[in-house]
Amino acid sequence: MSKTSARLLELLSLLQTRRDWAGAELAARLGVSTRTVRRDVDRLRDLGYPVHATRGAAGYRLGAGAALPPLLLDDEEAVAVAVSLGTAAGGSVAGIGETAVRALAKLEQVLPSRLRHRVRTLQQATVRAGLAPGPQVPAGTLVAIAEACRRHERLRFDYADHTGAASRREVEPHSLVSWGRRWYLVAWDVARDGWRTFRVDRVTPKSPGGARFTPREPPCGDVAVYLERQLSSRMWPCRATVVLHESATAVAGRGWPGTGTLEPVDDTSCLLHVGADTLHALVWMITSVDAAFTLADGPPELAEALRRQGERCLRAVTGTSAGTAGPAPAAATRPG
Repeated sequence: MSKTSARLLELLSLLQTRRDWAGAELAARLGVSTRTVRRDVDRLRDLGYPVHATRGAAGYRLGAGAALPPLLLDDEEAVAVAVSLGTAAGGSVAGIGETAVRALAKLEQVLPSRLRHRVRTLQQATVRAGLAPGPQVPAGTLVAIAEACRRHERLRFDYADHTGAASRREVEPHSLVSWGRRWYLVAWDVARDGWRTFRVDRVTPKSPGGARFTPREPPCGDVAVYLERQLSSRMWPCRATVVLHESATAVAGRGWPGTGTLEPVDDTSCLLHVGADTLHALVWMITSVDAAFTLADGPPELAEALRRQGERCLRAVTGTSAGTAGPAPAAATRPG
């Protein structure tokens, strides 16, 4: 490769690393004169790269063009992109899997052998495990919502709730949140005058969008915290509240993310608000916290489900039958 070609690649790489560069700074980094930088910039423009002059002391900026120009990635960036494309191929965004596979194939063709080996080694050593993929979301839906969030424009859409009931909504979108296997939209519902959470796979955006709005402060000061609280209890068909006989600080790290929300009471107790699809899942979530508790509120069948779970555990370690298992566990009692 000639010195000029190598310098052009280095100049392009520098322009891609940050928004603005002074000509003198580029000349110093490349070890050439500012006149040579100007000539090299002209060569890049001839190749189709939109290098714009900036105001001030002879500066330059790499802009967006009508077509995507080649990108220069260092070793770590190339590996990161390849791994991310591999992950996206099995993701929850509808239509992106095949696209990610094609992009990954193109990238692997041009990767140096040392990097190709690193990427394949990482892919072969990685096992995707855990819960099955969640419902897929059209990429266009995510883009439409993201654009409305960015532009602070009201979003209109048809929505189907968990029962299948349809409604037309108009909201001030705040954030998209990827949580577990699903995508959620946190937004201010105009008609209901309050914050709401929507499953994005149940959203069908309508055109055109609504008027612009002034962004509100996020609920709870953090949309991720707000979503966790919503998913922990209010959005589930089976909900309960238990008194944990330890402080909120003591049990804060014991539950899985999204297991429930803690409400401090005093130095020796706190409330745990939980929700789930079924009683079985609700029992697991309550007992997984590993703390003594008392059932404070929940469906009538929950106390019996907790009692049966306690008896099964007792039989597992004592060999006793259900009829001789002794008194019902305290965990399944309600306050009088």
